Amino acid sequence: MGKITLLDTTLRDGAQSAAVSLSPEDKRAIALVLDGLGLDYIEAGYPKAADSDADAAFFRAMPALRRAKPAAFGATRRKDREARSDEGLRALAASGAPVAVIFGKAWLLHVTDVLGCGPDENLLMIEESVRFLKERGLEVIFDAEHFFDGWNRDQVYALAALEAAKSGGADILCLCDTRGGVLPDEAHETVEEVRKRINAPLGIHAHNDAGMAAAVSVMAVLAGCTHVQGTLCGFGERCGNADLVSVAVALQAKRGYQCLPAESLPKLTHAARRVAELCNLALPQNQPYVGSSAFAHKAGMHIDGVMKNPETFEHIAPETVGNARRLMITDHSGRAQVLPILRRVKPDAEKDGAEMERVLDALRRRQSHGYEAAEASFELMIRDLLGAYEPAFTLVDYTVSSAGGETSPGECARAVIKVSVRGEDALAAGEGDGPVNALDTALRTALEPFYPKLRDMRLLDYKVRVLNPPAASAATVRVLIASTDGTRDWRTLGVSADIISASWQALYDSIRYYLGGFHNQEGR
Repeated sequence: MGKITLLDTTLRDGAQSAAVSLSPEDKRAIALVLDGLGLDYIEAGYPKAADSDADAAFFRAMPALRRAKPAAFGATRRKDREARSDEGLRALAASGAPVAVIFGKAWLLHVTDVLGCGPDENLLMIEESVRFLKERGLEVIFDAEHFFDGWNRDQVYALAALEAAKSGGADILCLCDTRGGVLPDEAHETVEEVRKRINAPLGIHAHNDAGMAAAVSVMAVLAGCTHVQGTLCGFGERCGNADLVSVAVALQAKRGYQCLPAESLPKLTHAARRVAELCNLALPQNQPYVGSSAFAHKAGMHIDGVMKNPETFEHIAPETVGNARRLMITDHSGRAQVLPILRRVKPDAEKDGAEMERVLDALRRRQSHGYEAAEASFELMIRDLLGAYEPAFTLVDYTVSSAGGETSPGECARAVIKVSVRGEDALAAGEGDGPVNALDTALRTALEPFYPKLRDMRLLDYKVRVLNPPAASAATVRVLIASTDGTRDWRTLGVSADIISASWQALYDSIRYYLGGFHNQEGR
């Protein structure tokens, strides 16, 4: 199969997600992550300062990219204005980016109701805008906005929009499903028809409003598109864009197309999680390929099958995309579920051995813990049980206090903690927005002089669940903490009638699991 070029628009379309606000530093950092994957284009946004100060700052100081071409984004010239005097086109030409992506209308409804101009004027706007940029030495990708909607209502005009861009010299004609409602078979049929009538490289830009963006993109490639636009994690306006991870893996690993350098596929999980972190978004656990639950198995039959042969329940090996298999543990877990984790601690453990009996007995006695959500704590429980863990530190004591009032909006928590590290006591204090934050701050302050790598670890999520609601304020709670070092995620828990104590247990497990290096195990 041939080469498929990928354009990532996280810095432009992804930045239009409701919860995303990227600084110039965020944009540069994301661009370097994307470039490290070997993507072909990185669409960086609008170069006009009036459109976005962060975008303008990015173009003023673009990072040095090794492989990807930075692309500036904008619209065709305004009606009743020459291309050479259009402020937007002039900004594109002066952006310093070697590629311009410009969008123009391919649906008459938008021409008449949004642009307020005639059909012929819109076609001139497209052709002249593309030519203006080509004459200034830029590679031009034309995004035919609302192409599929326009095609369904007036094929002749939708094709005329493409022809206008081609006449202007566009290098790629990208068919946009701007409303995100196209179905995969419809996309395939449309691309096949367009290919018969337009002799030019075609691309696809799909939105995910019907949950079909990745499938639409794959089907468009199978029908003849050689260029795909999307975002690494599917972030974007409304329901998001096509997820380039899903698209690239489907096309490259399953259909033999070349989308990314072969060595980049195992980098996908780390890159996706890093981009999500920079966007300040939680990557969904069930995100295909790169989510923390993408290769998680909980049902006993599934775990038994995977342990005998991973192909029984996995359509692709987790290491192919840089992820890892997780075997979820519950109070009903059988020996087959426990054995793989037990063997991380004691490689020669047997399914019917004494160590297995001790672990199962401990698991039954801790039925309320819910280890299926915190496999890191389960492994630490086994290590503690079998004496297979040398603590990186031990707790001497801690105190936590909270204060709030008219002079302290919200709640301010303070923690003082004393730990012993290598026979040396360390005392530290910390403040935070709550007791967990304060404890975390104090513990890090005490430990970082001994373990500087703690600066690379952070908490992703914190959840509290009441286990016996009828007990009211005397109820037992379970605290779950998710942590990451930017490459691997792990989950820990604490159970107690005291929420502070439960929080400490989960936090303590999280940090000692990381310091023990257990988070880097394959197949964890």
